[in-house]
This record gives sequence, C-alpha cells and structure tokens, in this order.
Amino acid sequence: MPIIYLQHPKHGTKVANMDLEADFDEQNGWERYNPDTPSAPEVAAPVNELEPKRRRSRTPVEVAAPE
Repeated sequence: MPIIYLQHPKHGTKVANMDLEADFDEQNGWERYNPDTPSAPEVAAPVNELEPKRRRSRTPVEVAAPE
C-alpha cells in the first residue's frame, strides 16, 4: 500500500493511503508532493538602502518674561 503525501494551499497537508483517494483529492485542489525533496529557498526581504530620516531639532522658543 503506497503512502501518498498531498498538500493544499488552504487546508495544509495530508496523507492518502490509496491511489483512488489521492486521485479524488487531486480533483479537489490537492497536489502530490515528496516530503524528502527540499523546498525552494524563500526569497529574502529586500534590504532598505535608504539613509534613515534625520530628526529635526526644534528651535528654542524664547520665553517672554512675566510682567
């Protein structure tokens, strides 16, 4: 009895025990995969090469002397 690994984008992964079961699942969006095959490396997030924004310091406000 073969063990067939299936994956679905919404439902995750499952194991089918018969070809007939796997064929039925494939009609419903499941795809066969081999768990021993390494998956493709994920694409790294882009690196931000922009300079960080400089904080502007506020100019001091002159306080009027109390009258």
